Amino acid sequence: MTSLADIRSTFLDYFARQGHEVVDSSPLVPRNDPTLMFTNSGMVQFKNLFTGVEHRDYTRATTSQKCVRAGGKHNDLDNVGYTARHLTFFEMLGNFSFGDYFKEAAIPFAWEMVTKELDIPAERLLVTIFHTDEEAAEIWRKVGVPDDRIIRIATDDNFWQMGNTGPCGPCTEIFFDHGEHIWGGPPGSPEEDGDRFIEIWNLVFMQFEQFEDGTRRELDAQSIDTGMGLERISSLLQGTNNVFETDLMKALVEASAHGTSTGTDEAHIVHHRVIADHLRSTAFLVAEGVLPSNEGRGYVLRRIMRRAMRHAHLLGAKDPLMHRLVPALVGQMGGHYPELRERQGVIEETFEAEEVRFRQTLDRGLKLLDEEVRDLPEGKPLPGETAFKLYDTFGFPLDLTQDALRDRGIGVDLPGFDASMEEQKRKARAAWAGTGEQADQAVWFDIVDETGPTEFLGYDTETAEGQVQAVVSGSDRSESARAGDTVQIVLNQTPFYAEAGGQVGDTGTLVTETGVARVTDCRKVAGLHIHFAEVTEGEIASGQGARLEVDHERRGHIRANHSATHLLHEALRQHLGEHVAQRGSLNAPDRLRFDFSHQKALSAEEIAAVEREVNAMIRQNTPVTTRIMTPDDARAIGAQALFGEKYGDEVRVISMGRAPTGKGPDGETYSIELCGGTHVSRTGDIGLFALTSEAASSAGVRRIEALTGEAAMAELRRRDVTLGEVEALVKAYGPDLASRVKALLDERRSLQNEIAQLRRQAAMGGGGTPSPEAREVAGMKFAAQVLSGVTGKDLPSIIDGLKEGLGSGAVLLIAEAEGKTAVAAGVTDDLTGRVSAVDLVRAAVTELGGKGGGGRPDLAQGGAKDATNAEAAIAAASKVLEDS
Repeated sequence: MTSLADIRSTFLDYFARQGHEVVDSSPLVPRNDPTLMFTNSGMVQFKNLFTGVEHRDYTRATTSQKCVRAGGKHNDLDNVGYTARHLTFFEMLGNFSFGDYFKEAAIPFAWEMVTKELDIPAERLLVTIFHTDEEAAEIWRKVGVPDDRIIRIATDDNFWQMGNTGPCGPCTEIFFDHGEHIWGGPPGSPEEDGDRFIEIWNLVFMQFEQFEDGTRRELDAQSIDTGMGLERISSLLQGTNNVFETDLMKALVEASAHGTSTGTDEAHIVHHRVIADHLRSTAFLVAEGVLPSNEGRGYVLRRIMRRAMRHAHLLGAKDPLMHRLVPALVGQMGGHYPELRERQGVIEETFEAEEVRFRQTLDRGLKLLDEEVRDLPEGKPLPGETAFKLYDTFGFPLDLTQDALRDRGIGVDLPGFDASMEEQKRKARAAWAGTGEQADQAVWFDIVDETGPTEFLGYDTETAEGQVQAVVSGSDRSESARAGDTVQIVLNQTPFYAEAGGQVGDTGTLVTETGVARVTDCRKVAGLHIHFAEVTEGEIASGQGARLEVDHERRGHIRANHSATHLLHEALRQHLGEHVAQRGSLNAPDRLRFDFSHQKALSAEEIAAVEREVNAMIRQNTPVTTRIMTPDDARAIGAQALFGEKYGDEVRVISMGRAPTGKGPDGETYSIELCGGTHVSRTGDIGLFALTSEAASSAGVRRIEALTGEAAMAELRRRDVTLGEVEALVKAYGPDLASRVKALLDERRSLQNEIAQLRRQAAMGGGGTPSPEAREVAGMKFAAQVLSGVTGKDLPSIIDGLKEGLGSGAVLLIAEAEGKTAVAAGVTDDLTGRVSAVDLVRAAVTELGGKGGGGRPDLAQGGAKDATNAEAAIAAASKVLEDS
């Protein structure tokens, strides 16, 4: 028996010998076509080559492309498990020519591949062509297909296009005849839906490009796109007409049967087939970063997962099943698709968490549903508002409600459901209180009602294509924007990160067929990513396709800073205590800032230890992993939450670093945090961490600023240059530098003290006796003087000397030095109960053009504009004494 793996390699090897580049499968989430939910054929990754927008260093290619058809135009979900050939996930074998060869080579390649390499009897094959394509018919006759086995089809079945727009052209298909024992007729006949004749290969002759208005143009270079389903050709070669009877699918069916302790008989086989197929599609989607959600691709993923989980429930599985089947899938497909093996842990965790949630929803929802339909009159549908209540309040999806009621012959009032949904949206819109910083917030609710939320692709890519869904100028929607306009643009999907969780929004470029815009920021409102943009060339119009490219270098710096923030947070907890908690952060391209709860400044030793530990984690170069969990499960494994952040039912949990006394399920993970930001792939990508400052932010909160990567290197180089300059200046190097600088500081301090002493002596007449002549005011001695060349910091010691000389009394000094005027007053201890030095200073300062002044009753100081009114100042102080 020829296995799927053997057939895949046979196909790729054959076309490699024919000069084709073997190209890896592209992601299931298309990066170059915003009109597709999932990659549904082999040609998707080559679309821009067919249209001439992109060029590569090869003109022939061959692939085994992973595909999903479970949403949008190409949706086989409801047929899976009930037919012999429908799958949500499949592999498409294909060979492609980009302006190299055309029909004259493509058809012989296909015939040789099928009849020689795969050894399929020629007499069991027939072909179809587009009814006007006589060129293809002639080539088929030349390779040996008799005319009575060439069927002309006049419908879209033999004119292929990947969507409403894009490359298209006539095609020819190869069919295999399973024999008269299976019901069905050839293509084009009334019995064509039977399983006797099955299509095994489709060859598309790319001749045109289709536009939105339905017109077509001839492509500059005619090209070839072919597709042969690996599962279908494998079932043929393995002697069956059922894709679920192939070696790979049979192994997954048996894994499902074993996991549920049930047989594969007629009563159970459909359930197992659904589980086997859905296991593949969902595991591959999760491996690529698509995660269960209530929107977009995440919703389709959740729907597929829950469909499989419901079949497991119907088989009697009491505990979550899907995650236990992942090893069987990895064993079958992990060799050719290493992402399955690499992400196996994440896939299993995601499956288990989703199935736990689903079982809770299922049990709760079915009980509520039973209560609601108990008294429902026969023939009446379930009220739409009831279905909406199940969805909105209890998380029971509409399609699950419909599924559960279908066996009872009960429908759902869909208009009523839609009306309840609209009423909820109206209330949400009315309750919205915007900040006024952006366009009228009602605009965004109108847009999201019309288009749905933006899908964020930026965890896995920094370039993608999207479709412009709205252009907003000021507070109004516009059809387009021209060069020089500053607008806000909404797309159906984007790689641009919207500012959140301390991480700044992305910048970059947005390019359409008619214009270019510079994206200066990205923010999120009402589920939409709002791209703040300046149109720099041409025109950007609503409805256009757009190529989006994030500023890669800037995003790289932001990622490094954000991941370093996580390591810093844990290092602070390790060295300062578990009371440390995040109180705010900034992850910008040029720096990071981290606020945390702590009551006192960090010592030099603590700062050094924290910086050293962060760099140790960076040097580990361990993978940074992302898991999707419930908030409670995340906290249970020790994940730190962002202060003040509100979390939904599911959160992204970022883990990095290894430590012998760590946390997490293995007890060895260094940092685990709930975070929706973007991060490096490995800690080593951060490069280097340099802490630049530590200071108070507010009461009980400290703030650290730091740099990473090249910025950190530049900071260390700057410090090194500065250190070298200091060494040269003081003529001391290495370990001698600190002692030399200390000696110089001690010498400077000694000289400053000596200068201060000389100033005091000069102010006091040179011999230590008071120079100002004291007079009596209100029975108290009062000495006042204006000094020149004496600074404010010298006045307290001079005041003390003068007070000592007076024995009992008050002193007022006005000093001028270095362009500044200072005032000081002193009162001996025996008089502080009668008069305060503070009052003396304030009275004098006011006359000198200053304000305030303060200190103690025995000594106070203040600043003034100048000493011009010194006599008036002294008189004002004297008046205070007289009034005391």
